Order: sequence, then C-alpha cells, then structure tokens
Amino acid sequence: MASASDSGSPAPGVPELLSDDPGGFAWGVLYERTPRLIAQVRDAHPYGPGQRRALDSLAEEVATGTVRPLGEHAHDRAAWDHWGAAYFGKRWAEVPFLWWESYFYRRLLDAVGFFTHGPWYWVDPFTYLKDAELRDAGMESDLAALDALGRLPAGEQRQAKLRASLWGNQADLGFRIGAADRPDERARTDDGIVVDDSARLWAALEAGTANTVSVVADNAGREIVADLVLVDHLLTTGLAATVGLHLKPRPYYVSDATTTDLVACLRRLSAASGEAARIADRLSEAIGAGRLVLHAHEFHCAPWSFHHLPTDLAEEFAASSLTLLKGDLNYRRLVGDRAWPASTPFADVTAYFPSPVAALRTLKSDVAAGIDPATAAALDANGHGWRTSGTHGLVQVRV
Repeated sequence: MASASDSGSPAPGVPELLSDDPGGFAWGVLYERTPRLIAQVRDAHPYGPGQRRALDSLAEEVATGTVRPLGEHAHDRAAWDHWGAAYFGKRWAEVPFLWWESYFYRRLLDAVGFFTHGPWYWVDPFTYLKDAELRDAGMESDLAALDALGRLPAGEQRQAKLRASLWGNQADLGFRIGAADRPDERARTDDGIVVDDSARLWAALEAGTANTVSVVADNAGREIVADLVLVDHLLTTGLAATVGLHLKPRPYYVSDATTTDLVACLRRLSAASGEAARIADRLSEAIGAGRLVLHAHEFHCAPWSFHHLPTDLAEEFAASSLTLLKGDLNYRRLVGDRAWPASTPFADVTAYFPSPVAALRTLKSDVAAGIDPATAAALDANGHGWRTSGTHGLVQVRV
C-alpha cells in the first residue's frame, strides 16, 4: 500500500510504499523480519537488563504501538525531530517504508547502547553475522577462483567481475533473516538478469578520460569483496583514474558495509593466496596513494531518497564521471521508494541525479523501473515473486 506524498516529493502522483497491506512484502518486513532480527540480536549478545528491556520495548512498539521520537539526550535528536515531525505518533505501518526502516535501525542502535559511553559504546551489534560470512568455508573457493579468472580473455574477465559484483548483492544478511532459504543459486546466471545494460556501462567507462568513478557500497562480507575485485579492475585497467568508495558511517541494515568492514575484507583477501592477496595489496596501495578514496557521509544513514542529497554529497557525485550504486536499498533511494509502473523509464526517474549513474541490484523489494512491459508481465505471471525473492537482477545505466 502507499501514501500520497512526502516532503520534497519527486513524483507527487506516484504514491510512496507503506507497510499496511497484510499481503504485501513491506508488511512482512515490518511484522515478521523485524521482530526476528530483534530477537536474534538480543540472543547473540550478553546484554544487560537495561538493553534487554529496551529491545523488548522496541519490538512491542513496532508490533502494536506508534512511532516514538528519540530520547531527549540523543546526540541527533534535533535532526530526527525534524525528519520525523510528520510521522511520530503514527503506527509504524502508516509511515513510508523507506523512512521507518531507516529509523528502526537507528532505534535498534540506541537500544543496545551503541551511542552511550560505556562498555557497549560503538560496538556493532551485527559483527557476529558479518564475521561468520567472512569465515564461511565457501569463501576460500570463491577467492581461489580469482586465479582462474585472471586467465580469461579481457572481455570475459571484466564481465565476470561485473556479474560477481551484481550477484554479490544476494549476500544480504538482513534479507536472509526474513527468508526461509537462501536465494536460488540458478539466479547467478544471465537468465536471472531482467535488464542488462552492461555494454552501456563499459562503453561509458571507456569513453571517459581520467575517469573519477564513485561507488556507493551496500553489504559487507561477500558483496563488498566482489565489489573490491571490480574496483581493482577499474583501477588497474585505467577505466578509472580514481575511485571514491562510499561506505556507511556506522552499522546500518544488518550487513551494510562500514570502514571497519572494509578493513576486515581487505584482511580476508590478504590472508588468501594468489590473486586475492595481490588485489588486497593493490587496493591498500591505492588507498595510500589517494587513488581509492574512502567516504562515509552521514546522509548514507538518513531516511531519505537521493532526491534529498545534501549539497556537499551532491557536489561529490557531480564531479564523478559515473556513480555506481550497489544493492537494493541504494536502488530504492535512487528511483524513490514508490509504486512505479515497472515500465517507467529508468532515465526519467534518475534524471535528477547529478552524474551519469549505474545501478547493480538484486531485486529484494517491490520497486522496479525501466523494465519492458512484456518482460514484466511474463515475470508477474510465473508466480515466483521476482521483485522480492532475490533471484533476479538489474544492470541499469543512465548516461
């Protein structure tokens, strides 16, 4: 279901997505995935009575109460009071899906004492999940495969790295918490790609001189490892002279990548042998030389679409030859979390963005644009929930 408007609406005639439809995907995220996540975080840590009460209170509020403001001593209370003025006092299901989901993670961090000086200060409540993924036995074979990848012809090699970055977005720990099974492995083929603008992406990169590419990361673990392999390719082949890698400034959406997560992934690459270790060395050297520049802007944890970009971040993207957005959440923020007809042209809904833009996204929510009507109709008819199952992907480009 959807609401009719929001502050600074980019498309007042296209309703925002809410979570008030009992048969809808967003309803399941709110009333099934969210309590499951709270319980999992609560059980995974030796939190004290105060934190446990706060987590239980948050779970009860989400299930049966209304959206409450932050505590009066919260360091960002003023910002959230402004952002939430239209939503506080409403049921969670009655406020925009994108807004409440972001605010939920802010409230979760509060509940576990993340912002409170003391023993749990700045302790990521999702580290145990991220670490488990990096220790997964399958990671070793993934990294070993990089040696064989280097022996492929140049065109096949770069396409394989792009595909790995795309399907790496399936490694979303928050998505898995709400799903009975992992996404169908068959989706990791070209058959699962609904729109494939990869040729346009490579052409746009090849057309530039001294390209500055911005990459807005999504998940830690497997996904950002694949992203780093792609970034290394851009830098070593000269398709990018510099890359600006945008990370989250703090834990967000379970597995979203922070600088700490980036460091952990570089160390995991370094601990492997062969090409994986060489990639880690090259990327570390690129960071030191200023060719790979890390960013962690506060806006990446704000509850808004990119239509609300602050001036400094908009200028950062405007200076880029291309901005590459990873993942489902960044896609929702790019096009607007709205009930777009699937055939709405991708170029139209991204025309406002200050640079040429590309999206690599595994579909894990309802939003979709730029899809041929016949293709969308065929996918709708198969009954497999292609928009939300994590089994289909998009490579979309607007230059």
